[in-house]
Amino acid sequence: MKRFRVLLSFIAPYKWFAGQNVLLNILAAIFSLFTFSLISPFLKILFGVVPETMHPGNFVLSKDWFTDFLNYYISHYIDKAGPGAALVGVCILVITASLFRNIFVFAANNALAYLRSATVRDMRKKLYNKVLRLPISYFTESRKGDVMTRISNDVEEIQVSIMGSLVMLMRDPVTIIIFLVFLFLISFKLTLFSLILMPLSGWLIGRLGKNLRAKSFKGQEQLGKLLSVVEETLGGLRIIKAFNAENKMRDTFYSINNVFTKIYRRVLRRRYLASPLSEFLSTISLMLVMYFGSVIVLSGSSEMTSDQLIVFLVVFSQIIPPAKNITTAYFNVQKGMASLQRLEYILDADETITEKKDAVACKSFNEVIKYENVSFAYNNDLVVKDVSFTIQKGQMMAIVGKSGAGKSTLVDLLPRFMDVDRGSITIDGIDIRDIKLGDLRDLMGIVSQNAILFNDSFRNNIAFGSDDNSYQEIEKAACVANSHEFIMETPDGYDNNVGEGGNKLSGGQRQRISIARAVYANPPILILDEATSSLDTESERLAQKAIENLMKNRTSIVIAHRLSTVRRADKIIVIDEGRIVEEGSHDELLSNKDGLYAKLYNMQMME
Repeated sequence: MKRFRVLLSFIAPYKWFAGQNVLLNILAAIFSLFTFSLISPFLKILFGVVPETMHPGNFVLSKDWFTDFLNYYISHYIDKAGPGAALVGVCILVITASLFRNIFVFAANNALAYLRSATVRDMRKKLYNKVLRLPISYFTESRKGDVMTRISNDVEEIQVSIMGSLVMLMRDPVTIIIFLVFLFLISFKLTLFSLILMPLSGWLIGRLGKNLRAKSFKGQEQLGKLLSVVEETLGGLRIIKAFNAENKMRDTFYSINNVFTKIYRRVLRRRYLASPLSEFLSTISLMLVMYFGSVIVLSGSSEMTSDQLIVFLVVFSQIIPPAKNITTAYFNVQKGMASLQRLEYILDADETITEKKDAVACKSFNEVIKYENVSFAYNNDLVVKDVSFTIQKGQMMAIVGKSGAGKSTLVDLLPRFMDVDRGSITIDGIDIRDIKLGDLRDLMGIVSQNAILFNDSFRNNIAFGSDDNSYQEIEKAACVANSHEFIMETPDGYDNNVGEGGNKLSGGQRQRISIARAVYANPPILILDEATSSLDTESERLAQKAIENLMKNRTSIVIAHRLSTVRRADKIIVIDEGRIVEEGSHDELLSNKDGLYAKLYNMQMME
C-alpha cells in the first residue's frame, strides 16, 4: 500500500488528466454499449418479429419502458421507410456510435499520455535531485551501475509495466461496470451466474502472480550488477588489456548475465502464461453462460428471449477482453512494483547532509578555520580520531601522511561532503552545520588528484557552476592556470569540446583546466588534494606554477604526497591512522629525526 501511495504522489499533480480519462472512458463505454444494444432490434428487423407498439406510455425508469420506447420508434420507422431502409438506418446508427466511441477512446488515451509522460519525467527528476542531495559516503557503499539501473531501467519498467497498465486499469473497470448494469437489465439471474465464475478465475491468476514481484526484484538487482561490470570494464579497459584479464572479466560478465537470463526467463514465463490462462478461463465462462442462458430460453421462461440471449452473449463476450486486460495489468503492476521498491531504496535514503531552517548566511572568510576534537567513521570504522587544529586566514597548511591515514576524509568534512560524527568545525566561530550549504561551498575551491571534467567545452568547464560566463574572466583564469596556450591551439579554442571526462586532453592539461575552474570561482579558501601527484615532471612543473598563481592571497589546505611541494607551508600536520602525530613547519618537523615526517621525507629523498 505504501508503494501505491508513492506512485500516487507522482500522479496527484496531474489528477485532472486522470479525471478526463475516466470521464471520456465512460462516454466511450456508453457508445460501445449502444452499438451492441442495437443488435437485438437489427435481428428483429431482419426476421420480421418486431412487435407492434402503439405508444411507450409515460416515462418510467424500467427495462420494459425502454424496450417499448425502442420498439415504438423502430416499428414507426419500419412502417414509414420499409425493412430495407430500416436496416440501412440501423447500420448507419451503429457506424456513427462506433465513430464517437473511438473518438472518445482516442481522447481518453491522449489525456493519459500526458499523465504518463509527465509522471515518469517527475520521477526521474526526483531521483536525480535525490542523488545530488545524498552524501558522498552513500556512493562508497552503492555501486554506481546499480544506481544508474534504478534511474534508467527501473523507471522505464515502471513506465511500461505500471503506467502502461493505467490505460487498462482506468478504462476497463468502467467498461465492465457499465456493461454489467446492462446485463442485469436483460437478465438478473444469468448475470449473477456469470459473476460467480469470475472469482475463481481471479484466484487462479493471483496464484501465478504471487511471486512475480520477487522474481522481478531479483532480476533488476542482477541487471544492476551487470551494468556495474560494464562500467568497470569501460573505465578500466587499459588495465584489463595490460594484465591480460579479458578472460577474467568475460567470465564475470557471463556468470552474472546467465543468472539474469534465468531470472528474466522465469519472469517472462509467468507473464506470458497470464494471457492464455485468462483466455482459456474466459472461454469456459462464456460456454457455461451460453449453456445456462440457453436453458432459460428453451424452458419458455418470459425472463429472456432468444434475441436477448444473443445480445447478452455478445455484450458478455465484450466484458472478457477488458477482464483479460485487467489480468494482464495485474501481472504488469506486480512486475513494476518490484522496480518501484528499488526506487524507494534511493528515495528513502537518509539525507544526512541537510541545511538547517535557520541557517545563517556566510559570504566571506575573515579570520580562522578551527577543527575541534573532530571524529568521523565509515560504517563504525573510525578513520578520523579526535583531530584538532586551526588555520588562520592567508595561511598555507599542508596535511601529510601515509596512504589511508585519513587525509582526504579530513578535508572532505570542511565543505560538508560528509558531516562529523563528533566534535565541530567552525569558520570564523560559526559551526559549518549552521551555515547555508551554498554559501559554505562558495567559500571553497577544490582541485583533486583526479581532474574531473565534463563532456563540454573548455569555456563551460572553466565556468562550471557559474551563471555568468564572461569570456574575459574565463580567459584570465586560463592564463593564470597556464592553460590559455594549449586551449587556443585547438580548432575551436574555448568552445572546443574536451571529450568525456576530458579524454581529449593529457593528464597535465586536464589538471590545469581544473585549476582554471578554481581560479575562475575565486574562492577565499582553497583545497588541493594531491593535485600534482599523478603528473609527469613537465606537467607537474606547469601545474605547480598554476597552483602557485592560484594560491596567492588565499587560505590553502594542501594534501601532499610529495613532501618537497610543501616546504613553504606555514603549518604542516602529520596524520597517522586518523590522528595528528606531529605538527609544525617543515624545518621544525625535520629537526625531529625520529618523527614520522622526517622518516617520510628522507625516504622520498632517497628515491
